[in-house]
Amino acid sequence: MKFRKKHKEHSEVFTDSLNDILFILLMFFLITTTMANPNVKKVNVPRGTKDTKAKQNIVVSIDKEQNFYIGQKEISYGTLDSMLVAEIDRAKQKVDTPTVVIHADSIAHYGQVFKIIEIAGKAKAKVVTNVK
Repeated sequence: MKFRKKHKEHSEVFTDSLNDILFILLMFFLITTTMANPNVKKVNVPRGTKDTKAKQNIVVSIDKEQNFYIGQKEISYGTLDSMLVAEIDRAKQKVDTPTVVIHADSIAHYGQVFKIIEIAGKAKAKVVTNVK
């Protein structure tokens, strides 16, 4: 008596297109993660070199009540731009590129911080921010 062999079917997963899909996904994520946001404001951050500390020529502070200070002197928001430009011009007599350090409270409005950054940038000064 002759018995027939049963043919077992083997299941297969078609993986030929899997490589293509993975390559396309890889390229997509590489391209999207390296794109720069054009609305980002560039800020110079301090870089440590040995034991030297960047000279703080001009210190602008914003407290939680939205009061502005240049050094220890309180100023109004309306006169901020003229007072800051005057301080930068005074500091340029001593240093080629003065540094404006912004100490802002975490509750301070970011628009006001960016206004200070723009004023200092137009007056050709370096800007360092410190948000507490």
